[in-house]
Amino acid sequence: MGGGFVVRRVLLMMISVVVVEKQAVEAKPMNRKSSTSSGSCDLFRGRWVYDPSYPLYNSTDCPFILKEFDCQKNGRPDKEYVKYTWKPSACNLPRFDGAKFVRKYRGKRIMFVGDSLSMNQWQSLTCMLHKQLPNANYTLLRTGGVSTFTFPAYDVSLMLSRNAFLVDIVREKSGRVLSLNSISSGNLWKGFDVLIFDTWHWWLHTGRKQPWDYVRYGRNTYKDMNRMEAYAKALNTWAQWVEANVDPTKTRVFFQGVSPDHMNESEWGGEANIGGAAAEKYCSQERVPAVEEKYNGVAHPAQMVLKKVLAGRKSLKGVVDLLEITRLSQLRKDGHPGVYGYGGHRGMDCTHWCLPGVPDTWNQLLYAALFHMPPAHVRVNGR
Repeated sequence: MGGGFVVRRVLLMMISVVVVEKQAVEAKPMNRKSSTSSGSCDLFRGRWVYDPSYPLYNSTDCPFILKEFDCQKNGRPDKEYVKYTWKPSACNLPRFDGAKFVRKYRGKRIMFVGDSLSMNQWQSLTCMLHKQLPNANYTLLRTGGVSTFTFPAYDVSLMLSRNAFLVDIVREKSGRVLSLNSISSGNLWKGFDVLIFDTWHWWLHTGRKQPWDYVRYGRNTYKDMNRMEAYAKALNTWAQWVEANVDPTKTRVFFQGVSPDHMNESEWGGEANIGGAAAEKYCSQERVPAVEEKYNGVAHPAQMVLKKVLAGRKSLKGVVDLLEITRLSQLRKDGHPGVYGYGGHRGMDCTHWCLPGVPDTWNQLLYAALFHMPPAHVRVNGR
């Protein structure tokens, strides 16, 4: 395509290629016997397979798990959804090793920056580590919008900074202004060894859920703006911050990718949610993942915007790695809290994810990138 980068960023990991028999997501436990040869693997192309050795932890193993993610404690009756693991088409995803993780990041700091989906992933990683290091003391402090989970014996800190838009919301006499050109909280992000960014969930909110009254870009202020256009402008402002403030020899930078919701059954072969009883169901009765070949959902528009921004800034090549979680997460219609989230049967959460669950796979992909691939091996690819 053209003369520039084509909008696709993948993690290519030089590991053994595994020849496996393709399995449907409802299949029996996977056969671990395989033949191998040298090759490369796109970790984000594959399928969900049933594996009785999962999950990596139970919610009861994680005493600090947030109520909104603890679907089992909230009464979800089925447990099969925690038994699915992501299987790349041409290789095995490395199994998470918590002891290896804290040894590598001894004396280092990791920060997740983003909305509640970022919190979902951060919470997942803290639970995964605590399960594998049950005798290691930990501290958990929450100050304002910042949460810090630390293993003092290893001097490893995992921090979460709640920042739904990455760019600023400024309070002025006229009201709350979403400023697409400014990032005042960036000083908090400096000096970390790993940064994982995320923003999308709040960009389409309107009415009382919209946390701003006006949008500003440059010298112009608007009552509203096309949300995809605003999202792209904000991402470019974030990209400029990365270019100006991140030393890629000292800091690994990731973008989480866009986490999809499941509000329309027609995407996975059901009826469209138009109203009435169908609208009350959404994801609540889903028990198994969708099959790739039968999934009708299109490419997520926000993910397309994100990839276009990343691909269009050549200075980010080798600096920002995209965890391309969108498509594999679109198949997990069964992974949301539904009526087993914070609001119970008064609410329907088809946006966030149960823990244990899908975000554990996001962290396995993060682990694979951190341990098996330096930034130089991550590139923008054509199709």
